[in-house]
Formats: sequence, C-alpha cells, structure tokens
Amino acid sequence: MDAELELKKFVGRDGRIWLWPVKVAKQKVVLGFLASRFERKREYSEKEVNEILNHHHSFGDPALLRRELIVKGLMERKPDGSRYWLVPEDDD
Repeated sequence: MDAELELKKFVGRDGRIWLWPVKVAKQKVVLGFLASRFERKREYSEKEVNEILNHHHSFGDPALLRRELIVKGLMERKPDGSRYWLVPEDDD
C-alpha cells in the first residue's frame, strides 16, 4: 500500500482529514499524518493536543484521534491525562 496515495483518500481540499478510515491499515496511515504534526521531545496538554488535532481534521472527534494515537503506540500520556508526548523514535 502506498501510504501517500492512501492518505489522499482521506484528506480534503483544505488539507484536513475529513473521514476516519474503517480499515486498521488505513487508520495507521492517517494517524502517522496526524502524529507528524506534533514536535518530538515536547509535552502537550490535552487542550493543546485537541487544538492540533482539530486543526488537521474536520469530522469533529479529537477524542477518537487522541485515543487512537495512544492505543496505536504513537503517543503516550500521563495516567491522569494531563500531559501527552510522541513516543520517541529509536534514534531519539
């Protein structure tokens, strides 16, 4: 699967994700796109995460996206949900 080609199916003319894919493989492509909008080695509040996600999607469900970033192992958070960060890459 060509990730860039797959991503285009879910990105509108405004450059925002407009549809959440049903298939897990396609979800991972979309989540990779969203994760790339966060800075490495930086912590975010839940509000900041929601603002970034809302800026990059248009279907109005930042909680779904935030949860999926955690579940799929792209982000981690403190147990109380107060701070979020990208999972370090092997070379970080």
